[in-house]
Amino acid sequence: MSIFYILFLAIVQGLTEFLPVSSSAHLILAPYLMNVPDQGYEIDLAVHVGSLFAVMIFFKRETLNLIQGAIDTALLRFNTPASKFFIRLVIATIPVILFGLVLKFAGLIDALRSPKIIACTMIFFGIILYIADKFSSEDRVETEWNLRDAIIMGLWQAVALIPGTSRSGATVTSARFLGFDRRDGAKIAMLMSIPTILAGGALLSLQIIKSGNVDTALLKSAGIAAIASFFAAILALSLMMKFLKSADFTPYVIYRICLGILLLYIFW
Repeated sequence: MSIFYILFLAIVQGLTEFLPVSSSAHLILAPYLMNVPDQGYEIDLAVHVGSLFAVMIFFKRETLNLIQGAIDTALLRFNTPASKFFIRLVIATIPVILFGLVLKFAGLIDALRSPKIIACTMIFFGIILYIADKFSSEDRVETEWNLRDAIIMGLWQAVALIPGTSRSGATVTSARFLGFDRRDGAKIAMLMSIPTILAGGALLSLQIIKSGNVDTALLKSAGIAAIASFFAAILALSLMMKFLKSADFTPYVIYRICLGILLLYIFW
């Protein structure tokens, strides 16, 4: 696998991980469209690690608060604001872990990596995002995120395991249905990605260890991929949060629908 292709994958992953356009769909489609072998779990893990560090640094104050919440919870101090937020974030992550395990043991993960499925989910969930964004109120802010919201958004995040749905797209859609302001809804969705990426990374790590195919060249490629993904993700986060100050999610909806139609034309 060439360095150029690895950089291409890393930049695509970094740019799309936090945009509501499905990074996993782009990573799955890349080998199909460029007629190259699938990049494998190792590169997928590397680009996700880069994205994880990007969101943690971009939202460094919130990440430190999350760490404090984990410490408070471990010390049984459940009534602190940091602990309450940490617990809600953990609860929001449980559905995606359970659904992910169901898909894995049912042998459906590879079956869902179909361009046809991706095309349909890109279009369908793009339309749902448009409806949520256009017809929902914006009278709630980040500090009002409660346990009920965490459960609802966690269930939407679990659905996003179907490629093409988009984790950020599903959580942003649910946040808008719940009446959150666009920027605050996007911020909650981004913070929800931290434990989700950690859980996904742990699963990928187990698969890599089980395969036993790691070598020095692959580790070097993975390192390059992680660094490129990190910088691309920082750029994407910056642009999206600035963009949402004065705009809505319609451009992302248009992109999803156009890409979905193109994929249907190519693969169906």
